[in-house]
Amino acid sequence: MLIFERSHPGRRNAAQAPHFAAAISGPSTGLRAGIPAALLRQDQPLLPEASEMDVVRHYTRLSQKNFSIDTHFYPLGSCTMKYNPRACNTLAMLPNFLARHPLAPETTGQGVLACLYDLQEILKDVTGMAGVSLMPMAGAQGEFAGVAMIRAYHDARGDTGRTEIIVPDAAHGTNPATAVMCGYTVKEIPTDTNGDVDLDALRAATGPQTAGLMLTNPSTLGVFEKRITDIQKIIHDAGGLLYYDGANLNAILGKVKPGDMGFDVIHMNLHKTFSTPHGGGGPGAGAVGVAERLLPFLPLPVVAKELPSPSGGGVGGEDVFRYLTEADLPQSIGHLSAFSGNIGILLRAYVYARMLGTEGMHRVAEFATLNANYLMAELGKAGFTVAFPQRRASHEFIVSMKPLKDATGISAMDVAKRLLDKGFHPPTTYFPMLVPECLLIEPTETESKETLDGFVAALKEIRDEAYATPELVKGAPHTMPVRRLDDVKAARELDLTWKSNSTLL
Repeated sequence: MLIFERSHPGRRNAAQAPHFAAAISGPSTGLRAGIPAALLRQDQPLLPEASEMDVVRHYTRLSQKNFSIDTHFYPLGSCTMKYNPRACNTLAMLPNFLARHPLAPETTGQGVLACLYDLQEILKDVTGMAGVSLMPMAGAQGEFAGVAMIRAYHDARGDTGRTEIIVPDAAHGTNPATAVMCGYTVKEIPTDTNGDVDLDALRAATGPQTAGLMLTNPSTLGVFEKRITDIQKIIHDAGGLLYYDGANLNAILGKVKPGDMGFDVIHMNLHKTFSTPHGGGGPGAGAVGVAERLLPFLPLPVVAKELPSPSGGGVGGEDVFRYLTEADLPQSIGHLSAFSGNIGILLRAYVYARMLGTEGMHRVAEFATLNANYLMAELGKAGFTVAFPQRRASHEFIVSMKPLKDATGISAMDVAKRLLDKGFHPPTTYFPMLVPECLLIEPTETESKETLDGFVAALKEIRDEAYATPELVKGAPHTMPVRRLDDVKAARELDLTWKSNSTLL
């Protein structure tokens, strides 16, 4: 039910702000004063009319119908949907953080800048990079920044014949899209039977036309590229650069650094690895780190620390923080959006990193890997088909439902929808596409053994239902407020506008 459907003429909920309501309704006083009559609307806007209690109950009920990380297990592969400590939200919402205007002078925001500078330093240490910009406001924008810096590097050297970006077939879909947006042609290479990049295919694809390789390690197949040093040597020997997609950074946090693997640029999804609630279209932050050769091209602004001047420097002789501009980095790829990035998300990431510390980051990777391998082993013992049983999982792994579909007609999507009835959010389905009837499962480090055991039990129940009552599974979900949707129709004929008497508002 929509809030408009609870509307009744004449109902009001202005008890909390009677003066504001009077100011709005007055013909020429209050908020309307001074506005030319020609600019005032003649009719009341078509808004719902409901009591305060009805509004509160309506939106509370809607929130209770949602799946969320606070209420359900969210094993979305390659998305890292994990618990987010409340302290991160609380501290990022301190009054002086919230009240700071983005156009305020740097002298009045030294505390904020100090936090952002520390976050840059932490991310440099975690990734093994020489410099970090916090500017990108999403993972995809971080990807764009990374490939744009690769292009700027080659252009600055006059090496304009490099027109191709190599992308493995198991890559995130944003990788080839980013390469194309930056003006490159995409060269796809296959994965071998062990889940690694096919080195022979990589060698054949690499040459003087190669600008770089986009890769995540561990990959979306859930395995760590064992021959990453060979991969980086092939690309670097050809004059290309290596881009690291940081979507799976959770798996190696504090254990191994992309910089040590030979990567030249990395984006980090701070809204995945570093604590911000993820999903639903935002909010996000896709900070980028670079090796020494790409430092001049970092997107602006970047926070810099300057030593106090002999006369006293900043507040009480402390370090002074400021934003670097085009005057400092004339080869920068520039600004990606207004102001200084998604600072609320960056502050949450900073608090989370400080709470974890070095040992905490080690535990993130250890427990993420432990949970993934436990869940993979239990599903394997239960008779499910693990895509790469000979490999240890990193933080995620793949189960193929193809044998179940061949035997019963029940697809991976059917299983995913039925999981909703069992109280579990489905894993990522049909990605990566090279594994048929794929479920990409990532339990993250914050889930308990009991939760993982319950998930295994639910999948076993669904498999039994697929053989006994397949129509039950095909019709799922049965307990959700919205039943099975026509995905193609919803994508092509999306209609999110409420209509009154067939008139669009």
